[in-house]
Amino acid sequence: MCESALYLVDKEGEKLIMENVELIEAENGKLSVVDLFGERKEIKGRVKSLSLVDHKILVEPLP
Repeated sequence: MCESALYLVDKEGEKLIMENVELIEAENGKLSVVDLFGERKEIKGRVKSLSLVDHKILVEPLP
């Protein structure tokens, strides 16, 4: 399988938020993220970059 890992990026670097991400839904400055096991997290931020080859999603926090 080819699930991705989601990282929150700030001035201190990258922090792993969730592995095995299968779904991201964006609405009103929030990302709803769901993993392979159905765990859901909401993150106030926006996607900075998405690498399909590296299976890596970088998210910038919003104020």
